Amino acid sequence: MAVEKITSFTINHNILEPGFYISRIDGDITTYDIRTRKPNAGDYMSNLTMHSVEHMVATYMRNSEIKDDVIYFGPMGCQTGFYLLIRNQDPIKVFEVYKKVLKQIIDHEGDVFGKSAIECGNFENLDINEAKKEAAKDLQILNNFTNMEFTYPE
Repeated sequence: MAVEKITSFTINHNILEPGFYISRIDGDITTYDIRTRKPNAGDYMSNLTMHSVEHMVATYMRNSEIKDDVIYFGPMGCQTGFYLLIRNQDPIKVFEVYKKVLKQIIDHEGDVFGKSAIECGNFENLDINEAKKEAAKDLQILNNFTNMEFTYPE
């Protein structure tokens, strides 16, 4: 039996740079590839970083102006970025909201959202300073990102 490659395995990771890309569109749901690291370059996010950013972005996105259209936000297993699934929104709007969320994380006062044993299955693996450091790095990448078609490089 032949197995069809999934879409993300058809992207040339050797030329992929950090940025904000449309990975796929399924009906009214768009999957965004938020690439924070160059793949296979030896610079990977730690689990602490991914987990902390996940808590912060997921919470702020679900409190944003597009909160009703947020389906999912989570880290890539390869530790080079995140997936964001959004329903019925213009990609430029999603891009701008995501940058606002990163700024909110940078400016956040207090601890990581959901940092308790009641709220999280690994609550000790969260650090607000890691989330802030990653958000600042990622915002700088996106502030310099110019591909407003959000297409992968070829």
